[in-house]
Amino acid sequence: MSNLFVIAAPSGCGKTSLVKALIEQTKDLCVSISHTTRTARSGEEHGKNYFFVSKKEFDQINKNNGFIESAKVFDNYYGSAKQTVKDLLKSETDVILEIDWQGARQVKEVFTNAISIFILPPSKDALRKRLTNRGQDNQAIIDRRMQDAVSEMQHFSEFDYLVINDNFDKALEDLSIIVSSQRLSLEQQSNKNKGLLKQLI
Repeated sequence: MSNLFVIAAPSGCGKTSLVKALIEQTKDLCVSISHTTRTARSGEEHGKNYFFVSKKEFDQINKNNGFIESAKVFDNYYGSAKQTVKDLLKSETDVILEIDWQGARQVKEVFTNAISIFILPPSKDALRKRLTNRGQDNQAIIDRRMQDAVSEMQHFSEFDYLVINDNFDKALEDLSIIVSSQRLSLEQQSNKNKGLLKQLI
């Protein structure tokens, strides 16, 4: 039985970079690719970063109850396909869902054992600086992202773990420890080592 990790953070907290680095250094761990109606950014690929779909396509999947979770973020829609996640979990790979707090709530209703992690910035000033330095948005959008970030951060207490991304390497280490600790849980170890336990006891 594989673990399902839900990782959420306000825009600009470094979630995507941390998850990418975590996957590169961790065996049997992957991200479930989400569907989105937003336009691909420079360097993003369909089927690699997201499944970029039209609003009509998105609505059709949603209508057929095909998403575990879906949410509207900055006028665009995002969703995690139920079948994609189930197939990955069956392959004995631990799975990460990169979603927002609303999505995390929905996932917990379907996968009650999902492990949720919320990433916070070290300060509001640091977050604004990161959003500005990305060079992707104008000032009006940055102001809106900051407003939304404050609203999102109020939901941190709904998560199982909290990681502060003040230092990238330390935040990455914290995430790695969370993944390792879940893999060493009694339930996981009992399932993985049935033969050994039967022999020992």
